[in-house]
This record gives sequence, structure tokens and C-alpha cells, in this order.
Amino acid sequence: MTVNIIKLCVGVEHVSQLEMWQRQRAEAALKSRKPFTLQHLTRNTPRRKDEVLDGGSLYWVIKGLVQVRQRIIAIEPSQRENGEPACALVFSPELVQTERQPRRAFQGWRYLESEDAPPDLRGGGDTRDSLPPALVSELRDLGLL
Repeated sequence: MTVNIIKLCVGVEHVSQLEMWQRQRAEAALKSRKPFTLQHLTRNTPRRKDEVLDGGSLYWVIKGLVQVRQRIIAIEPSQRENGEPACALVFSPELVQTERQPRRAFQGWRYLESEDAPPDLRGGGDTRDSLPPALVSELRDLGLL
């Protein structure tokens, strides 16, 4: 059974900013001729690793809302720059926007069961990306989104 991971996307204001940051990191690695993979280093290796690798995604919480996901393609032992051991969550470069789902702040990452994950948006981009998150939440509460 597939399980996902959810993580706060700290310092990012909107999905397009996340996309830009990831693209810039890839371009910088290419220029310096260093190998590059999109990954997030974490202290703990998921105990449910096999379930995550069975089609799971990393769901990003941006400004208090789950807004986008990236498929996790590998979970590997790694090392931080200071030599401390770490775990690399390696993900696909494709950003898949999801229905927005409110989420309170938390530390680290958490498992997100598939039945609790927001569905993908149909037809690509979200025209609500330019609306303030509070307005989107209020419109959803009123049943208008």
C-alpha cells in the first residue's frame, strides 16, 4: 500500500517560486559540472520506506496549504556537508499541483496516507495561485471553490 510524505516548504511563497528555486539549483549544478538530483535531506530514514517507494509523493505545504507534490523516486543514505549522516528523499522534477488543503505548521516531515492526500488539479495550472491563501480558504469554506 502506498504512503506519502508531507513537508513544509519553508521560505517559499507560491508554487512558481519553488519551481524557480529547483530550476536554479539544477542549472547551477550543470554549470559547475556537478551531479545533481532533486532531494531533501532529513535526519531520519522513513521506516515505511517500501510503502513510500511504491508510488508515494512528497507533498509540499506552502503558506499553510498543501499545494503541490513531487513523486519520490528514491530514498538513500546520505551525508550533510558537516559529515553528519542523513537520509536523502530523492524526487522527480515534475511539480504536480493539487487541490489546496489547509495544514497547520509542524516540524520535520510526516506520513500522509493516500486517502488523506489532496487530489491533483485537473488541466494543469491553478488560476488561484495569484489569490491570497486566506481568500482561497474562505471561498472554499463558502463552497465557491
